[in-house]
Amino acid sequence: MIRTRAGLVSALALAAALGVSACSTTGGSDMPPLPASANAPVDYARDVHSYARPEIARVRHVALDLSADFAAKTLSGKAALDIQGVAGANEIILDIRDMDIRSVSDASGQPLQFEAGANDPVLGQPLTIRFPALSAGETRRIVIDYSTRPNAAALQWLSPQQTAGGQKPYLFSQGQAILTRTWVPTQDSPGIRQTYDARITAPADLTAVMSAEMLTEGGEAAANGQKAWRFRMTNPIPPYLIALGIGDLTFAPLDERTGVWTEPSRLAASAHELEPTAAMVDAAEKLYGPYRWGRYDLLVLPPSFPFGGMENPRLTFATPTIIAGDRSLVSLVAHELAHSWSGNLVTNATWSDFWLNEGFTVYFENRIMEAVYGRDRAMQEQVLGYDSLQETLASLPAADTRLKIELDGRDPDDGLTDIAYEKGALFLRTIERVVGRERFDAWLTGYFDRNAFRPMTTEQFLADVREHLTHNDPVLEQQLQMDAWIYQPGLPSNAVAPTSPAFAPVDAAAVAFFRDKGPASAIPWSGWNTQQRQRFLGWRPEGLRATADWLTAAQLADLQSTLNLTNEGNSELTFAWLQIAMAHRYQPAVPTAERFLTEQGRRKFVLPLFTTLWGEGDWGRTLARRIYAQARPLYHPVTTGSVDQLVGRP
Repeated sequence: MIRTRAGLVSALALAAALGVSACSTTGGSDMPPLPASANAPVDYARDVHSYARPEIARVRHVALDLSADFAAKTLSGKAALDIQGVAGANEIILDIRDMDIRSVSDASGQPLQFEAGANDPVLGQPLTIRFPALSAGETRRIVIDYSTRPNAAALQWLSPQQTAGGQKPYLFSQGQAILTRTWVPTQDSPGIRQTYDARITAPADLTAVMSAEMLTEGGEAAANGQKAWRFRMTNPIPPYLIALGIGDLTFAPLDERTGVWTEPSRLAASAHELEPTAAMVDAAEKLYGPYRWGRYDLLVLPPSFPFGGMENPRLTFATPTIIAGDRSLVSLVAHELAHSWSGNLVTNATWSDFWLNEGFTVYFENRIMEAVYGRDRAMQEQVLGYDSLQETLASLPAADTRLKIELDGRDPDDGLTDIAYEKGALFLRTIERVVGRERFDAWLTGYFDRNAFRPMTTEQFLADVREHLTHNDPVLEQQLQMDAWIYQPGLPSNAVAPTSPAFAPVDAAAVAFFRDKGPASAIPWSGWNTQQRQRFLGWRPEGLRATADWLTAAQLADLQSTLNLTNEGNSELTFAWLQIAMAHRYQPAVPTAERFLTEQGRRKFVLPLFTTLWGEGDWGRTLARRIYAQARPLYHPVTTGSVDQLVGRP
C-alpha cells in the first residue's frame, strides 16, 4: 500500500474545500431539492474497510459508461470520477478488488500515473492515482478505463436456465457491504456519499434497470445491434447502493409512484403480492416525513438473490421467496421501504455502526406494519423478532452482542446479525417507551431531517439524542441506559420482551403436540396466520438443543402429512419445518430439503439449513455435501462465501 504524501495536509482545510457540492442540488426531475445538510462539511470517521483517505481527497460523482458481455461475464468501459480535496492534494486512493485497470487519464485524455497496491482477500487493493495538485474548492475529473472479472463478487451472471423464463441471460449486482469495489472503482465506504450517472450497453432484447432515475425508457440504439440505457442519481448515496440489473424484464405500475419490475412470467403474481406497497409509502410519509427519492419501485429477482431485499434507492431488489400468494411476507417491503429514511437518507458511517441502519429500519418497518395492518400484526412480528434475538444472543460471543461492534481485521458481514437488527430495534422501542411515542416520533422525524444525506456514527447518534430528545436530563439518562445498550454485551435490565395474545393459543397447541405428544389433527392450523404458524414451528423444548431428538418419527410423519408441509408454498414455513426435520434426520423430508436448497439461494435460509445438516454427523454432512455440489453453481457469491466456510467447496 502506498502512503499518501498529501496526508500531511491539515484536515481542517477540508471543510472549505468540500463546502461546495460537485453535483446538482435540484434532486432530479421528480425529486425534491436537497436539504442544506447534504452539502455541509463532513467529519469523516475512520473506516477500517476502505483504503480511501476522504479527509484528503474524495469522490463526489461517478459517471459510468459500461458494456455488459454475457459470454465473457464482464462489464467493461469507463468510470469518470469527479473528485475534490484539500489544497495541495496530488493523489486519491480508491478501492478495487478483482478488477483489471487498463488506463487512467484526466478529462482531456492525458494519462495519469496509477498504482494498485497489495491485495487483501477481503478488502481488495488500494488504487492510488496521482495528478497535479488540487487548488482549494477545485473539482477534478479522472477517467478510469477498466474491466471487471468473471469472479467479481458483486455480480452474478445467470444463464437462461437459471431464470424464470429460461430463454435469456440475467445479471444483477449486490454491493453491500464492500462489494461495489468489484465492479466500480471508487471509494467504497458508506461514509463517502456520491452521486452517479450511467450509460449501460446490453443486448437489445434485454432491459437494464438501476438504483437511479431511468432517462431512456425503452433504451436507445447502440452499436452491434445492442441498446444503451441511461440513468441519473442526483441524491448523494453511499457506494454500496449503486445497483444494476439486466434481464428479460417488464414493468407493472402499482400506483403513480410505485411499481414492480420482474420477468414476464412472474409479473402478474408479483404485482398482486406487492399491491400494498403504495399504502406503505403513504404510511411511512405520515410517520416520519416526505419520501425524498421520487419513485419507489421493486425488482423481483431470480431465486439466487442472496438477501430478502436490498434497499437500493428508487428500486428495491427483492427475493422471489416473498411471493407467498397471500401477502403474508410483505413486511419485507416495509423493511426495505423504511431504509429510504434509515440507511439511504441517514447512513452508518462505518460498518461498526451498522445497527444505525438496521435497528432503525426494523423499528420503522414495524411502525409501518402497525399503520397498515394493525397493532396485533405488528406485535406478532415484534415477538418473532425477539425470539430470534434470544437465539442470536445465545449463539454469539459476548463481544459480538454489542450494538457498536468491533470489526477491525474482519469481514463486515460478520456484523450482519440480529444484534444490529433486533437488539437495535428493541433499544429504540425502549426509548419510545420511556419518553413516550409522541415525543419519540417528533425526535425521529427531526433526526432524519437534520442528518439527511449524511453519514452517522454511533457517537453522533448519542449526541443527537441528548441534544434534541433527552436534553441531558440525568433522570432520563439513568432510565434509558443508552451506553449499556450500545457498548455492553447482552440486554440491559430495562429491556422489555414484547408479547402478543395471538400467540397464547399457539403456544398451548405447541405444548400439546410437541411435549404432550398429542395428534397433529388437533392443531388449528387453518385458522392461524403465517406469523402464528411460524411461532408454532419455532417452538423448542426449554433447555434442549434444537438438534436434540425431541420428536418421534411418528410425530414428524403426522406433522408433515396433516399440515401438508411437503407442499407448503410459504418459504418461511418451509424453512421452519426443514429446520425441525433435518435436526431429527427425518429422511422423508430430504426431497423437500433438496428442492428448497436448489430452487433459491437466500442466505437467511441456506446457511442455517446447511449448518443444521452439518451438525448431524455423517448423515447430515453427506447430505450437505451432495446438495451443495448441486446447488452451489446457482448461488450468489455472498451465499457461497458463507457456505464454503462450513461445507467447503465441492
